[in-house]
Amino acid sequence: MTLDQLNRMGPEQFRAVLGWIFEDSPWVAERAWAQRPFASRQALHRAMVEAVEHAGASEQRALLCAHPDLGTRVKVSAASAQEQAGAGLAHLTEDEYTGFGELNRAYRGKFGIPFLYAVKGSTKKDIFAALLVRLESSPEEEFHQALTEVYRIAWFRLESAIAE
Repeated sequence: MTLDQLNRMGPEQFRAVLGWIFEDSPWVAERAWAQRPFASRQALHRAMVEAVEHAGASEQRALLCAHPDLGTRVKVSAASAQEQAGAGLAHLTEDEYTGFGELNRAYRGKFGIPFLYAVKGSTKKDIFAALLVRLESSPEEEFHQALTEVYRIAWFRLESAIAE
């Protein structure tokens, strides 16, 4: 997919093609479409981030909650499965799986959202350590950090999906 092709799309096609970039939240692509034409992937990413930034807190929370827990055995989107596998989360030992499960439950219990981390370039040990550290954050800090991670995830997905 090229930027030129994206820039020529109508809103429905644009949403269909890019709706997966922000996990189960095609409204982000739909709102970013109005800012076409995009001169670069960075400009497209910026438009999508702005769509999220201008959304209400409930929409932002729903976006965060659309993401799966890391290191889980439940069915996840193809993009999430590939990202988690690249970080070694698809091959956890039983102890690692149990540890991630316990920390994910503690995190959700404290913050009401899944632990979000842009896993590209990280190992399962990096992710586990970040989960431990971020459990000490305040709810406000963590909500902001979770959105930042979602923006990074979206960037990695755009980078792989769109030719510059």
